Amino acid sequence: MDWLDHFNESIAYVEENLDGVIELEEAARLAQCSSYHYQRMFSYIAGVTFAGYIRRRRMSLAGVDLQKGKKVIDVALKYGYDSPTSFNRVFKEIHGITPQEAKQAGVKLTSYPMLTFKITVKSNGDKSR
Repeated sequence: MDWLDHFNESIAYVEENLDGVIELEEAARLAQCSSYHYQRMFSYIAGVTFAGYIRRRRMSLAGVDLQKGKKVIDVALKYGYDSPTSFNRVFKEIHGITPQEAKQAGVKLTSYPMLTFKITVKSNGDKSR
């Protein structure tokens, strides 16, 4: 299952760069396919677009940072947002609350864990007669 290993390598690349620049072309190169096919396969397998996955993962990590007491502007910049306004909009879209509300004790946030791809083969038993 080499292709599965390559796809997981591309996810590792994304995870290592969530607080930096993520290049679709590099993720596709690691998965050993074109950018076009990578995006199509990613969406089909993961059930979310490549950009949507990155956004969800970044907002999951941003929520953790905010709950650790970091400033909203610092967290916004860390995850690639030039303005607190755009960060606030995406954060609220993902978590249902503002970043400022996320800093309050006891607040529960939505978490999107890292993807890993694997194949499980199951038998339905012999149903022939």
